[in-house]
Amino acid sequence: MLDLTAPAVDITRTLCDIPSVSGNERALADAVVAALEPYAHLEVIRDGDLVVARTALGRAERVIIAGHLDTVPINDNLPTRDVVEDGEAYLWGRGTVDMKAGVAVQLKLAAELTEPVHDVTWVWYDHEEVEAAKNGLARLARNRPDLLEGSFAILGEPSNGGIEGGCNGTLRAVVRTRGIRSHSARSWRGENAIHFAAPILAKLAAHTAKTIDVEGLAYREGLNAVRISGGVAGNVIPDVCEVEINYRFAPDKTADDAVDRIRQFFDEYEVEITDLAGGARPGLDAPIAQSFARAVGGTPKPKYGWTDVARFSELGIPAVNYGPGDGQLAHADDERVRVSEIEDVERGLRGWLTGA
Repeated sequence: MLDLTAPAVDITRTLCDIPSVSGNERALADAVVAALEPYAHLEVIRDGDLVVARTALGRAERVIIAGHLDTVPINDNLPTRDVVEDGEAYLWGRGTVDMKAGVAVQLKLAAELTEPVHDVTWVWYDHEEVEAAKNGLARLARNRPDLLEGSFAILGEPSNGGIEGGCNGTLRAVVRTRGIRSHSARSWRGENAIHFAAPILAKLAAHTAKTIDVEGLAYREGLNAVRISGGVAGNVIPDVCEVEINYRFAPDKTADDAVDRIRQFFDEYEVEITDLAGGARPGLDAPIAQSFARAVGGTPKPKYGWTDVARFSELGIPAVNYGPGDGQLAHADDERVRVSEIEDVERGLRGWLTGA
């Protein structure tokens, strides 16, 4: 049972101890629906393993507050446990950082805040940790775009309890070399496609990533080889080699700009774009975003990794990342979140939504 009257850290523990690796979110979605349905101030809607709960108070503005239910695969890091490091209390286990602590805060506030100063659409969605084609938030945008209408969006991705504006875009591509297959005992009769890939790797190794200022936030880019494959057998000269590269690009560029840059960078080679998601500008210039920033305090920072704030940006909705947890511990085997950050984010979000 998911008890939304419990402290947010206890809700986090319960959420994490219901495994929900991408593709297996149903049990957790069922628990979320069962926990929310008794609250009369919320309309609860389900789309697959995505859950929406929203108020209808006739407020002047509506905000969307979202988080994903899925995690990357478990690796002997469940069930959760309490740990103390240097006098600081943590909750340890898969999903504590990415991002069930943020979801726990959202669920608790969704249940408790019957009269928020803005109407709120709460969204908890599936399939965030896998390819974009399966993303639950994107599915909702296709199936029920009316449920994603709002003036501002907050995504509970781990941000150390501070605001991280926008996000970098991400592109994956395969850069391919071709040769001629032959028996390795007569290698002079062939052309080795793996050897032809050496200049690609040298060019990537020599590349210096840029840091680009966008609306006062410094976004650091990255261009790296992440996988290489080729070869047929131990006695065959390979005729194909593929280098997979990942380009993390600042939100001053569109997705098309990023594609053009990669094709120009590897203009001597065959390039296949395999995955592409545009970034999002910080979105902190909207008055409602500025009121949120004042309420929670701190200095906004850039988000280097891609998050679903980009989907809100595509819909014309300014969006920020705001959640407990250190993003550097996301997906780690020793994933753990400070209890104090869970409490701080709950306090900040509660204060803004109640006008305290």
